[in-house]
Amino acid sequence: MRYGTGAALVVAAGVVWSVQGVLIGNIAEAGSWTVLLWRSLGMLPVMLLWIGPGQTWEAIRAMGWAGVLGGLGLVFAFGGAITALQSTTVANAVLLFSASPFLAALFGRVILGERVSALTWGAIALALGGILVMVGGVGQIGGGTGFGTLAALLSAAGFAAFTVAVRWGRVSDTRPAVLLGGVFSMLVGGLVALVTSQPLLVPPLDISLAFGMGAVTLTGGMALYTAGSRVVPAAQATLFSLIEVLLAPLWAWAFLSETLSKNTAIGGAILLTAVALNAALGLQRR
Repeated sequence: MRYGTGAALVVAAGVVWSVQGVLIGNIAEAGSWTVLLWRSLGMLPVMLLWIGPGQTWEAIRAMGWAGVLGGLGLVFAFGGAITALQSTTVANAVLLFSASPFLAALFGRVILGERVSALTWGAIALALGGILVMVGGVGQIGGGTGFGTLAALLSAAGFAAFTVAVRWGRVSDTRPAVLLGGVFSMLVGGLVALVTSQPLLVPPLDISLAFGMGAVTLTGGMALYTAGSRVVPAAQATLFSLIEVLLAPLWAWAFLSETLSKNTAIGGAILLTAVALNAALGLQRR
């Protein structure tokens, strides 16, 4: 696979993930951890069919520790994001999620020995600046609790860890990491829901929306991202995926009648510029 194809797949993953906000906005009663449980459960049959009947265990063994580490990273990514959005402001959480490229660059440099060029660092800084404009300035960082801030950083670290683990494994089939992420997230979501007394049996529409997210948008996005990140350095892959942050407010404005602020439009334009610049730099180097 060429770099350009991999970059396009990662961007496509961000586009697919961006519609999940609209789906969650239509969930009426299910709590966050209950949504995590049903969404993760929706991933499993699709992933099992994708890997192939009778081949799951062999695929997991072939992936080795890279799959386990990647799956655990996804637990932090999924669970941390939900906890952050429940414990702090959306602006604070989104800004902290954007730390993922920085963490991926650091993990990739230390673990994989990937060199991060000054131009890539510049594109990351530009993207962070765009997200800062979107959420209304640096003053918004203190808008939530310390627990929510920690959860958001753990989510960013989890996604960066998944990205690096996939590349560290150096294997052709990375689907087991996504499958393990779904299994681990389902167990954690169910356990935390029970501990916090969130009902697991919610209205059928809520279950259907959560299950559909897992089966279609989450699994589809992870499939695209996993395939693309095999040929795209970790720092660049997480940066490309930030297209989700740009598109999610647009879908909410179009389908949920949420206000699209001037800051969102300006910051989104900056973020899109950073993503396009990063893509152009990657293609030019190759």
